[in-house]
Amino acid sequence: MPQFEMMEVRPGLRIAFDLREASTSDEKRPGFLWLGGFKSDMTGSKAERLRELSGRDGRLFIRFDYSGHGASEGRFEDGTLSLWLAEARQVLRLAQRRPMILIGSSMGGFLALLLAREGSGTIAGLVLVAPAADMTLNMEAEIAKHSDAQQALARDGVWLRPSRYGDPYPITRNLLEDGRNHRLLAEGLDLACPLRILHGDHDPDVPWQHGLKTFQAIRAADTHFTLIKGGDHRLSRDQDIIAIHRAAEELALLYEGKVESSAVNPSR
Repeated sequence: MPQFEMMEVRPGLRIAFDLREASTSDEKRPGFLWLGGFKSDMTGSKAERLRELSGRDGRLFIRFDYSGHGASEGRFEDGTLSLWLAEARQVLRLAQRRPMILIGSSMGGFLALLLAREGSGTIAGLVLVAPAADMTLNMEAEIAKHSDAQQALARDGVWLRPSRYGDPYPITRNLLEDGRNHRLLAEGLDLACPLRILHGDHDPDVPWQHGLKTFQAIRAADTHFTLIKGGDHRLSRDQDIIAIHRAAEELALLYEGKVESSAVNPSR
């Protein structure tokens, strides 16, 4: 695994991050912040390729691993949305006064919305890839259908949820209880910046209908929902990643006043 810089986010706990400086000192030129998904890390194909593509435009690019993920310290089982949100907030501060486009995948998309809701940093736009808004509420609904999961949580405080991507995901009682403090879809969100959501129509983990529900819950003047034919949850094909980068670069140019917005209706 590559060597990354480390920053202390809580006493005795450091997370890994990678900051590639912009090619210009113009602090009004937006950079990109990558927020990865649940149980993923910053060396995944999307983060790597987006770092490369954004480098061609000389943009600041920041990526990081949440605690308990990738190269960061800590146990995954100790993580909660509140802790991972606080870490994302601290990483966003590395941009200082520079406006940032937040690119969030799955849980990272949810965290990007939460950062926008609380007014962290200077957010110039959001690009959300299969956003898992209210993810822990959906987990609770799933657990309610499985007695073995309920018993494991009651007995051990953790349920090992099977995953199509490898080892089971530990879903803890603390994660679920904390998640109730971050409900978003019921009340919706007034968003001051433009929003782009990209979702695969073959997503087995976060169905595209949930992405559309998220889109409909956001009150903003400039929003696009793009349904990608044949796309799965990860949207990691090269054409998918190019579409994600194109959306982020469009929002950066929009902030710079170099393009005009043309908000469209949902794809479905």
